[in-house]
Amino acid sequence: MPDRRPKVVILGGGFGGLEAARTLRRAEVDITLIDRQNHHCFQPLLYQVATAALSPADVAWPIRHILRLQQNATVLMADVTGIDTQQRQVHTDSGDLPYDYLVIATGAMHSYFGHDEWSEVAPGLKRIEDATRIRRSILIAFEQAEIMADPDEQRRLLTFAIVGGGATGVEMAGAIAEIARQTLAADFRRIDPRSARIVLIEAGPRLLPAFLPVQSDYVRDTLTRAGVTVMTDTMVMKCDARGVDLDSGRLDASTTIWAAGVVASPAARWLSAEADRAGRVKVGPDLSAPGHPNIFVIGDTAAVSDSKGRPIPGIAPAAKQMGQYVGKLIAARVTGRASTKPFRYMHLGDLATIGRHAAVVKFGTLRLKGFIGWLFWSVAHIYFLIGLRNRFIVAFSWFWSYLTFQRGARLILARPAEAPQER
Repeated sequence: MPDRRPKVVILGGGFGGLEAARTLRRAEVDITLIDRQNHHCFQPLLYQVATAALSPADVAWPIRHILRLQQNATVLMADVTGIDTQQRQVHTDSGDLPYDYLVIATGAMHSYFGHDEWSEVAPGLKRIEDATRIRRSILIAFEQAEIMADPDEQRRLLTFAIVGGGATGVEMAGAIAEIARQTLAADFRRIDPRSARIVLIEAGPRLLPAFLPVQSDYVRDTLTRAGVTVMTDTMVMKCDARGVDLDSGRLDASTTIWAAGVVASPAARWLSAEADRAGRVKVGPDLSAPGHPNIFVIGDTAAVSDSKGRPIPGIAPAAKQMGQYVGKLIAARVTGRASTKPFRYMHLGDLATIGRHAAVVKFGTLRLKGFIGWLFWSVAHIYFLIGLRNRFIVAFSWFWSYLTFQRGARLILARPAEAPQER
């Protein structure tokens, strides 16, 4: 190594990128973490922002604040536009940055399977902006239905379509049903919010394919009892502003939410690397990009398999384990220690909530459902939140909502283009 300290550039301030940075806190390196946002978002709880249970500040924290005590870390808010692997430079919209080690943790975005135009009418849920947009759509639908005289249009306004039967789709469907049946039930005079129709659409044969069939059946039965219409083995053919076309017919809806798939960031293109069908870089056993031993790809951007050859899921614990592994690997190399130990993923379990006091848990040999599962889910999510303040606020918000059936973040905010001009 040259006399200067090695430069480690980390792209992305999500779970993987932050874990890599914090693992290197005592290493003799200079870290630069780049993210297009100034905050880290706890994505597993974004659906609660979208359904007015929590405010954005409850699930997001400034990255600078998180790393404020780490003297070897610098945070830059910028957009990455490319990577020069020959010159070892990262190109951003604010200039170029040299690196000795590069960690790419740029995550994933919604995949519309070749129909990107659907994103305008069927938003996904990956960012704070997505959550507030969906919250606005849901609340406005009830407000417009209140003033609508045409009963057919009123029914369309009170119909909500969720595409995708994974954890996000299931949690969104349960939360919207709770809003309609409980939170808003007594707030309107000309409509009955309880008449809202929530439709969960899944292309596969069952919900939550990562769980056991008996747990999937429990989730479906619980959603059905909550008033959700579950449609499995159903393909979406088209999305527009007034609903969705299915292979079984037309569904008119005012709000369509996309939870059906993700595609990785352009990292594979930046590196000219081989990628899987979802655009994730096919990495080596040490999570390095092929042909680039000093470049590591982690989290949702990497295609990684476990010891049994099964794909590692794109969840927060997996990203954190990868970030910690890469941080330790870089620290070892900086001190001259060779490390050939491959990455090994430890699956901590699967969790999904279905609404008020109902959840399913698969944790090793432990199987939970119902209220006990919901308590386990709640404790686990509070534990992974960053900061004592946020843990307290989220716990109190959930406790208050459980007692009162109320949601405290029911604000309809205008989009930036619709904001009134100052006079």
